[in-house]
Amino acid sequence: MEGRASECDAVFPFHQHTALEPACVATARHFVDQTLGAWGAVELAFDAQLVVSELVTNAMRHGGGAAQLRLLSHRAELACVVTDHSHTVPVTAAPDVFSEYGRGLRLVDALCTAWGWLSPGGARKLVWAIIAT
Repeated sequence: MEGRASECDAVFPFHQHTALEPACVATARHFVDQTLGAWGAVELAFDAQLVVSELVTNAMRHGGGAAQLRLLSHRAELACVVTDHSHTVPVTAAPDVFSEYGRGLRLVDALCTAWGWLSPGGARKLVWAIIAT
């Protein structure tokens, strides 16, 4: 099955015209809920929705919009990967209880066993996070 999505590999492409609208975060959460339900992994849905919400929000605010969301499940791990339109490196903000923003990547870090990013070339970046099942 090389080059094709497996049963536990799902991709959601964001529409270019809505990738910067706040509603795309709700759409991403719905995709997570539907996908994990189909995979029989409903117990991961809450944490995965939180992680994906943060990654998609960051793509909107700092990455020129979300291009794609991909969920991959393998053995005891779920990978959430958001592709955006920027090479800007994600930065974990210093804690500030009075700030309206800046806690998202700390939440991702707390919920995930690992997270990071890579630039595969071109004008895009992938931000990934791994949740233990």
